[in-house]
Amino acid sequence: MYDDLHQERVLILDFGSQYTQLIARRVRESHVYCEIHPCTMPMEAVKSFQPKGIILSGGPSSVHDEGAPVADLEIFSLGVPILGICYGMQLLAHQLGGAVEKADRREYGPAGVDIDLAGDLFYEIETEGLRVWMSHGDRILRLPPHFRIMAHSDNSPAAAMGDDERKFYGVQFHPEVAHTPCGKDILENFLFRICRCRPSWTMKSFVDSAIRSVREKVGDDRVICALSGGVDSSVVAVLLHKAIGERLHCIFVNNGLLRKGEAETVQRVFRDHFEINLIYIDASAEFLERLRGVADPERKRKIIGNLFIEVFEREARHIPHARYLAQGTLYPDVIESVSFKGPSATIKTHHNVGGLPERMDLELIEPLRELFKDEVRLAGRELGLPERIIMRHPFPGPGLAIRMIGDVTAPALEVLREADAIILEEIEASGWYDHVWQSFAVLLPVRSVGVMGDERTYEQVIALRAVESVDAMTADWARLPYEVLARISNRIINEVQGVNRVVYDISSKPPSTIEWE
Repeated sequence: MYDDLHQERVLILDFGSQYTQLIARRVRESHVYCEIHPCTMPMEAVKSFQPKGIILSGGPSSVHDEGAPVADLEIFSLGVPILGICYGMQLLAHQLGGAVEKADRREYGPAGVDIDLAGDLFYEIETEGLRVWMSHGDRILRLPPHFRIMAHSDNSPAAAMGDDERKFYGVQFHPEVAHTPCGKDILENFLFRICRCRPSWTMKSFVDSAIRSVREKVGDDRVICALSGGVDSSVVAVLLHKAIGERLHCIFVNNGLLRKGEAETVQRVFRDHFEINLIYIDASAEFLERLRGVADPERKRKIIGNLFIEVFEREARHIPHARYLAQGTLYPDVIESVSFKGPSATIKTHHNVGGLPERMDLELIEPLRELFKDEVRLAGRELGLPERIIMRHPFPGPGLAIRMIGDVTAPALEVLREADAIILEEIEASGWYDHVWQSFAVLLPVRSVGVMGDERTYEQVIALRAVESVDAMTADWARLPYEVLARISNRIINEVQGVNRVVYDISSKPPSTIEWE
């Protein structure tokens, strides 16, 4: 089931914590492969996974809640080291014969912990005043047999516990979050000193393994890939091309809603530089016609998504002997689909190709489904993709259509495209491009009075949106320097015909969204 690349692997059982993905990211940053699975993972699947260590995540429940999630007791007899984090620690105590009680005072946020017993888990960790991040309402009343207290805080007599013989450990705090500065060291002590893992998970090893896997799976068949120019589809395309060469057929659909120069860039990079078999379809007139008079954002999305499928399917049917459709599914999409908190309806599809595999009788191939976004970028570098594509800001599938409020028209698209290009140029020139998650223009459905050349104007308004984020789940508006904002505003008003005002969006997510529609 697992190849040589994954011989060193850790299993993370998810009990519903908001930090579970962070645990996986920290483990992988230490070059150890891991996977997240729901705490309900069947025991046969756990054994088949053959983990060198198991991490029990935190979670919102109390072990005393009715229907609170529990671990299969058989995991405690596998002979595998276990680390319980927060709820995971309380579960260890509860299921192994200890006792958990409601704490007199809940502990949320920063706290100080003193180490009583260092051992392997706290090897070379400071012993007094350890700064950690707590998030719990219960505490350990009585340790399970054979466990010893390893650390305490003012509110938790057992802030960490361990059974060295069975290699079972629990910490009441969250080592995976940035607010626990020594957390990476604690996790690495568990991985390397306790589980005896080797740091073998690297992007080079992943890329080499993925190329071998694609070759074995595809054989002499052909693969179709929807190429958008974004980092995910770009990495998929180059990886597949290295694996199967001319048997990869990439389809790039220009829907007329792209940024300035984007269609030309995609063709230059992938057809000319990488010599990938690229089919370019200019369907901009079709999309504009279908969007005529449509202002509702959800209708825009559906129209664009459905028409993309029509155009893509029409062109893909001309490719003989195609058996696979490549998709840029990432690991967070996979996790969400099987989350303990409840599966989503479907795994997010790449570039609106949902439904195509069934309609065209194709099998899916998803070479990036084990990777987080930052790992995809590392894979892109390993594959030799240009830095501009690797660090490209996210761009929505419906494109500029959902960055203009109201009807989508050719003149409005031209205004928005020019303003957007100026924003990107100035953000890059200022050195801020790699420090913000996204930066873009929004064309507002209002006009304002202005004065240009001693004449009164009544023209359009551009909103500038720039946000900082890690995963787009939350975001804060970027504190761009005034001089950068001034240059952007001055250039847009002077260079873009029909705009006489620029405003800056200073709302965060939540309550606002990153995109306006």
